[in-house]
Formats: sequence, C-alpha cells, structure tokens
Amino acid sequence: MKTLFKLMFILTFIVSCATKDQPEKESQEKDQKDTYVQDNYTKKEVKIAMRDGTKLHTTIYTPKDTSKVYPILMQRTPYSCRPYGKDKFRKRIGPNPILMKEGNIVVYQDVRGRWMSEGVYDNMRAYIPNKTPKQSDETSDTYDTIDWLVKNVKHTNGKVGTWGISYPGHYATVSTIDAHPALKAASPQACIGDFFFDDFHHNGAFLLSYFKAVSLFGTYKDQPTDSAWYSFPKMDTQDQYQFFLDKGPLSNLNEYFQYDKLDTKVTANKNTVDDFFWKEIIEHPNYDEVWQSKGIIQHLNKVPSTVATMIVGGWFDAEDLYGPLETYKGIEKNQPNNYNTIVFGPWDHGGWSRNRVATKVGNYYFGDSISLNFQKNVEAKFFNHFLKGDGSKNSGLPEAYVFDTGKKEWKSYDVWPPKNAEKQSFYLSEDQQLSSAKSKTTKIQFVSDVKRPVPYSEDIKTVFTPRKYMTDDQRFAARRPDVLVFETDVLTDDFTLAGDILAKLKVATTGSAADWIVKVIDVHPSDLKNDNKEMQTHLKLSNYHMMVRSEVLRGRFRNSFAKPEPFKPNKKTEVAIKLQDVFHTFKKGHKLQVQIQSTWFPLIDLNPQTYVDNIYKAEEKDFKSQTHTVFTDSAIEFMVLK
Repeated sequence: MKTLFKLMFILTFIVSCATKDQPEKESQEKDQKDTYVQDNYTKKEVKIAMRDGTKLHTTIYTPKDTSKVYPILMQRTPYSCRPYGKDKFRKRIGPNPILMKEGNIVVYQDVRGRWMSEGVYDNMRAYIPNKTPKQSDETSDTYDTIDWLVKNVKHTNGKVGTWGISYPGHYATVSTIDAHPALKAASPQACIGDFFFDDFHHNGAFLLSYFKAVSLFGTYKDQPTDSAWYSFPKMDTQDQYQFFLDKGPLSNLNEYFQYDKLDTKVTANKNTVDDFFWKEIIEHPNYDEVWQSKGIIQHLNKVPSTVATMIVGGWFDAEDLYGPLETYKGIEKNQPNNYNTIVFGPWDHGGWSRNRVATKVGNYYFGDSISLNFQKNVEAKFFNHFLKGDGSKNSGLPEAYVFDTGKKEWKSYDVWPPKNAEKQSFYLSEDQQLSSAKSKTTKIQFVSDVKRPVPYSEDIKTVFTPRKYMTDDQRFAARRPDVLVFETDVLTDDFTLAGDILAKLKVATTGSAADWIVKVIDVHPSDLKNDNKEMQTHLKLSNYHMMVRSEVLRGRFRNSFAKPEPFKPNKKTEVAIKLQDVFHTFKKGHKLQVQIQSTWFPLIDLNPQTYVDNIYKAEEKDFKSQTHTVFTDSAIEFMVLK
C-alpha cells in the first residue's frame, strides 16, 4: 500500500510541476499585497488564561464565510502576533497562501513573557513532567490554549493543527508532547531541538556570528508591550572578521549586553552582564543540567499516536539542521507506529515558505518553483488530510520526501535514511588523496595561528545570522596552509551520500585545547559552464568547490559534552565528529573533497588553544598559536546509497 501511495504522490507532483505556471505565482504574490485577509477574515484578539492565571495574547482569524466549519491552524511564537489592533490585519496568514485561500481558522499566540503576553520569558523553557495542577510550561500553555479555542471559537470542526518555522517550529514540537486530544497534525519546521547543538552552539562551540541576536532573547521584560523592548548591538563596521579579531576574548563582549545601554559605548564595569541569555551562555559553558533540561528531543516518547507529524527542513539551514533531523529520528525511535514523516529540500532557513520562483542558496541554484510546489502538493495536502479529511495513515504522502542536492531532484523513501544506504569509510593520505583503501600511517602538520584564523567566508560584510556560506565556494580555504585538503580521483560513476557522516579523526596538538572542523565538498569539473546569472561576479561554476556539509567539535568535548577535558600535548588522540545528514550525489566527473581545519572565524569563537575551565572567561594571555597534527589513519565514514 505504501508503494502505491508513493507512486500516486510522485505522479501528482510531476503533473503539478508540468502545469505550474507564472500567473499562479503572480496571483499568490498579489494576494499578499492586497487586502485578501481583511476582505475574507474577521479578526479577534483575546487574552487566554493559563492554569496558573497568566494570560497569553492570542489573535484569531476566522473566515467570514460561516456556512462551513473549519479546522484551527495555530502558531505560537516569541516573535510577535503583530500587527496588534482589531482593525489591523496581516497580509498573509497560515502556513502558506493555499491554506489561507482555502479557508482555515488561523491563530497566532505570543508565548509567555513575550510581546503582549503576561509572564516571564524563559529561553527554551524546560519541560516539566508530572506537573502539579498549577504548574505551567510550554506544553501546558499549548494544551490550555487549544482547550480554550475548541470550546470558545465558533464554526470550528474541533480539529487543530500546529506549525512554525525555527523558534515557532520548536513550539510546534512542544505541542505534540502530552498533546491535547483535539491536536491532530503538527508540522515542526526548522525546529530547535537543543540549544547546545542548534543556533547558538554547535557541539560546544559558540556561534560568534549569532552575537547580534543574543539580545533578542535575553533582554528582560515584565510587562506586555506592542513595541520592541530590546536593541541590537552596533558594530560600527562592515568587516565582521576584523571586528571580532580586534575585540579578542569573548569576555570583552560583555559590555554589549547591559540591556539598557546597547546603543552606546559602555565604559562602566565591563564585567556587568544584565542580558539573562548572555549570562546563561557564559556561566554554563558545558552541557550541564541547564542546557539538558531545555532540550526537547529527549521527550519525544510522549508524542501520542493521535498526532500526525511532518518534520520539514532545509539541507542548507545554517540555523537549525540538528533540530528537525533529530526530531524526526526521535519520534521514529520512540513512537515507531506514529504517522511521522520528513521533508528536506534544497533550502536555507525557512526557504520553503517563500514564494519566489528561483530556488537558490547563496550562489548555488537548484531549480524553479520548488517551494511553491511543496506548499501546494505537500504542506497543504498534509494539513487538509488530517484536519479536513479522514485522517488515516494513508495520506498519499511518502514517509521521507527528500531532495538530492547533487542531481537536483526529489526522491521518496519508506524511511530515512534509506534502507539501502550502507556505511563506507574513506581514509586520508599524505599526498592529499581520499581513498577507500588505507595507506601507510603518517602525519600531516599545520600551524593554527590565533592571529590569522581561517575565515568561514571570503565575503567582507556583517550579517545578523550567516546563511549563504552553507553552499559557498571553498577554494579560498583550500588554498590556505592551515587547511588540510583530501580528495578522490575524478569520479567515473555517480556517488550518492544519504545519511549522516562521521569523521573519525586521530589528531595531536602542541597545546592543550583545539577545535576541529570537517567540511565535505563537491568539486565541480573545470569545464563546467555557468548556469546561474546571480552568482557573485568573482566566482565561476568551473571548478566550484561547493560545501555540502560541515561541522565543528570543540575538542574538550570529545568524550563528553558535560565533562570537558584538555588534550595532552603531542599525544595522539581520537576525536569523532558527527556531521548532520546529507542527500547529495557527487556526479560522474566531479570529485569528493574533505577539508580539515581548526579555526572557522568568526562563525565560531576563537579557541585559546590553551585549556581554561571556561572559554567565555579566557584572557588575552591564554590565546596561543599551536601546531596541530592529523594522522592519516583517520577515517571519514559515509552513508552511501547502493
């Protein structure tokens, strides 16, 4: 039966792609620019009391056509339900324009402590199992909200769906834990799973490039407000690399997080920290009980079978790649009989929700109408089946609908990773070869200079959160002496990776601390012609080194994220780095390349390379250049599609 529905789905999608035309896209854009929502929906703003008495601001859009009943589509967000006021309308509501035009009751809610809602905000508020009657967390707030909606909103069929991207995606995941019986469908999209591995941290390394976003989550507010109460730090430069290099140790950034003075140069006590999120980061450098309690992945055994889930993500999502992959896998592991599906496409953060025709990430183009077709043939179909249809497991959608970013085509599988994906190891060699055969064990050394760290991008700019680097051309890095390069011969057949990647490095350092970064790269043929007019003018597709996947591990966490430990100088040490899943075909004529380095600046903060208990409190004297060694009996373990 699964195979039949898979074939039906693929045929439907092919027909849709063939008939999809520009006028439909222009019509969707027009709907967002005119007064469609105001003309077709009534708006109501209410305060819904939670079980502990805290009232949350909730905006309800109901179709003016009251001859039918509708399901409820709800998003809970820390980013505001704006515009506020009963006579002010959003130009677009719901997950996509199709669902908006079909007619659904659409609800937005400011989560506890944000914007117009009462209470105190807690960044990734910890789930409380076995709550007392008056205890509240995000799961109970969701439950109480749904309970109020189904009892008080008119013209509803009593079925509720939740969705959201990024932080709202996290709240969609939360909605499935101890779910209300009325909740029938949830689509966590680019959902945060754990703040020690998503967004602000990657395997213990701090995402310095997210520096400007810290105040968004850590500025205290104790009263409802319809205006922003936080400010972003001013860097007064367009050269982000030089800015952070000049600033030096992370402790020198404390001056920016006195929340009432963010727009001025602070000359007072530089150790004062009033931003509660920044304080949480610098006081908890390890994966301790604070971070562990905030994770949602470990609670996915509490998703009932009555809730269908569709996890959505982008292969090139710089913010939240860990979350959606681990959410899907967590539900699969703990609740194997649930309806649980995954969709991953050639998108950056939230790219599937946009209405532009061309789909590209950074310089790299993947095709046309990819997001538009997802919205119509996958997202709308999912919600309509479970909220308006019979809600059976026979939805007509595949279990795993994934985009091969090398072949630039969609594939459907009964499970992810595919059953026919097998582990295959490749080994390093001193002559820069990457081969399935082991060579004689030797060592390769490079100097990691703390005054000249490897940049993550060759662009000179400042960004709020970087995205385009996920597909950037890596030739600039390959040509540095502190980046080790290993690559296969030119491939004589297509070679498809489908699943996660494990770099099993064997390393040494003259110091007592180091970071290790591994990048997997698709080296394009030299005779390839440009097919992308939007590529940066200094680049060519000829010999393009497209980054397919990359990850960092702060070396002190090689054995435990909770209990860091130094390296013993010059001692050969095993360091395993898990890189998140990919689905990418290295086509015939291309080469598979692996780059290994120890700095990635200022994407991540600079490691002192001298062990200190807390890097956030390291001093200038702790930062020292070191010589690092990589041994050629290191292996890169891929999941290869057979």
